[in-house]
Amino acid sequence: MPHSSRHIHKAAVLGAGIMGSRIALHLANAGVEVLLLDMVPRELLPEETRKGLTEQSPAFRNRIVTQLFQDALKSNPSPVYTVDVARRVSLGNFSDDLARITDCDWVVEVVVERLDIKQNLYTQLEQYRKPGSLITTNTSGIPMHMLAQGRSDDFRRHFCGTHFFNPPRYLELLEIIPAEDTAPDVVDFLMHYGDRFLGKRTVLCKDTPAFIANRVGIYAICHTFHLVEKYGLRVEEVDRLTGPLIGHPKSATFRTCDLVGLDTAAKVAAGIAQNCPQDEARAVFALPEYVQWMVDNQYWGDKSGKGFYQKAKSADGKSEILSLDLKTRTFGPQQKPASATLSQLKTVEEVPARLRLIAKGEDSHARFLQELFFGIFAYVSHRVPEIADHLYQIDEGIKAGFGWGHGAFEKWDILGVARAAEAAKAMGYAPAAWVDEMLAAGHTTFYKIEQGKRLFYDPATKSYLPIPGADEYITLDNLRQSHVLWSNVGSSIFHLGDGILCVEFHSKMNTLGSDVLGGIHRAIDMAEQGYRGLVIGNQGEHFSAGANLAMVFMMAVEQEWDELDFAVRYFQRTTMRARYSSIPVVVAPHGLALGGGCELTLHADAAMVAAETYMGLVEVGVGLIPGGGGTKELTVRMSDEYREGDVEFNAFTHYLMAIAQAKVSTSGPEGYAMGLLRRGRDQVTLSKRRQIADAARLCRELADAGYTQPIPRTDIRALGRGGLGATYAAIHQMHYAGYASAHDKLIAEKVAYVMCGGDLSQPGRVSEQYLLDLERQAFLSLLGERKTLERIQHMLNTGKPLRN
Repeated sequence: MPHSSRHIHKAAVLGAGIMGSRIALHLANAGVEVLLLDMVPRELLPEETRKGLTEQSPAFRNRIVTQLFQDALKSNPSPVYTVDVARRVSLGNFSDDLARITDCDWVVEVVVERLDIKQNLYTQLEQYRKPGSLITTNTSGIPMHMLAQGRSDDFRRHFCGTHFFNPPRYLELLEIIPAEDTAPDVVDFLMHYGDRFLGKRTVLCKDTPAFIANRVGIYAICHTFHLVEKYGLRVEEVDRLTGPLIGHPKSATFRTCDLVGLDTAAKVAAGIAQNCPQDEARAVFALPEYVQWMVDNQYWGDKSGKGFYQKAKSADGKSEILSLDLKTRTFGPQQKPASATLSQLKTVEEVPARLRLIAKGEDSHARFLQELFFGIFAYVSHRVPEIADHLYQIDEGIKAGFGWGHGAFEKWDILGVARAAEAAKAMGYAPAAWVDEMLAAGHTTFYKIEQGKRLFYDPATKSYLPIPGADEYITLDNLRQSHVLWSNVGSSIFHLGDGILCVEFHSKMNTLGSDVLGGIHRAIDMAEQGYRGLVIGNQGEHFSAGANLAMVFMMAVEQEWDELDFAVRYFQRTTMRARYSSIPVVVAPHGLALGGGCELTLHADAAMVAAETYMGLVEVGVGLIPGGGGTKELTVRMSDEYREGDVEFNAFTHYLMAIAQAKVSTSGPEGYAMGLLRRGRDQVTLSKRRQIADAARLCRELADAGYTQPIPRTDIRALGRGGLGATYAAIHQMHYAGYASAHDKLIAEKVAYVMCGGDLSQPGRVSEQYLLDLERQAFLSLLGERKTLERIQHMLNTGKPLRN
């Protein structure tokens, strides 16, 4: 059955623990109807007896699954995109409800990691599953061939490993591990479905211990454990060196162990050491004495209340995070690490440049990182083809599973393969023989880009091959050499093909300064003169953190009011140009889309929104109101929702509070409920890697449908003094009750004034330009307030809003 003809309408998840419940909810995020099952309790609890329940009562029999499911829904971060997702999940138990899997297209087993328990469950599944339905396991260590033993032919053909990483909503990796008899079309389908519909980076793995990500990731952690002893480093020192500084997550090494559970990491390491006797680095998986002591004494991390770090109260009653002294085994205040390497790296923005600087360093911090890198480089080279046929699969696994910004082979390319290989050998880390053969043949990198396509080196054929399936994505970095039509310091314009342009931001945090706004205008000019449409998007960590606050603050402090007025007008013209051009404009937000980034999205003809998008008009947090058309646009949307006979003040309050409370969506789909996205026009994609390609497709569809330039609105309903009076009264009550400061009160009144259309004697119709003028005047007046400047300065200094 080709993947194009197979569909997942309903799935069952067997096991409702931490992983099972969250896998079920992520399938529900994707729109799948899910059946979640777990065990029947062994006996009644006293409170159940008091309620009159019996062992036949559904509330008793589903107690375990219900409690685990509710725990998942309450967990932070949330496993669901919106609260209504939970309605797609029905609950039951193995004893009463296993037969309900008959109409399921996919059954995911997530029970305890014991071969006998899993096999007994599979025997029962054989009685009820429909032929052709998928059966997969989330095991992290039991070999597929052992799990499939004794099963029917149809079961074995449709059986596979699907290893999600926790938490399933947020970690991109989904490892697909075929068994010996798994049908190729089943593997193809799962690779495609996980990518397209679950938003995962699906990585094809071999059935080897710990698969790909954990095999390499746990090696890196264990290697670090040993190097810490060698270099005499402190816990917080190591996490400073192995986190964002080198493109890894903030949790770095030791904080990651605390989050995952040191006992869990130790079990995986022991499993690798036991089951991989031919691993040349097997000794690395033997835990150093200090780590084994921590495991034995339950210093497991968050689950036991202490690990490499411990939360405590200081003498003045404030919470603080203490770090473990690995020599004395006692907790104490963290110390700020310092070295020549760290001082140099502070001035370097880009991770590749930092890595090259580290490779040249000579102090202990640089030497520690060099040895860490070289050990990892050697290790991954020996894992091809043991755990993966191709090196890119190892990089994809470690990036998606452990959050590394660059994979091991990618880092090696950055440092120079030949130079790093020689340095690694000098430190005692010899790469696999195929690396030397590759270099001897004149191939100097593991990856290269030709004609907009990324190729990887394949040791088996001794040649470069395209990454399979990559033609379904658009990766802007791959097009940078050949498809850039224009650029300035803050933006670049690409031709994506089929007449669709893309303007990309590459300022710090993708803030919207004059360079970026100029790039947007230039891109629209170019598109109108000879192309079919424009995508506004990028593939950085975040779409945009908003306007360039530093520039706004500087002009306000220097009281350059004419320049500020021009800057705000220019921003408004940019967002309105996105709305009123002769070609379709599609905006593709992801990650943070705050302030101006949200305003730009609001004004697009359509938005292609990543599921993990956090949108909001947050200007109130710095003492301002949305000044790039955001306040105007929510007024337009409120007006469009009005129907004769409605209580329009309710809709007004909804949109007013979205601004006044600086609400931010917790996902892309939540943007619909907040009114930031429009059903029928704006779309959500779960696959961030596909987002630019999806946006280009949507842009083409709008062009093919005969897109015509819209006409600026003059029919926006504004409430006037009636709405303003009621709103002012409510704001005053909030202030006098102590819920809002005098400055908060002022800002809320400014928002209300704009959204009510100013001092209109009665409700009436106004134009977009009229509202934009009110919005700009309110924005500029707030910049004259001392409290606003204090808030902006606090945000610039700390990255956090200040409440007055």
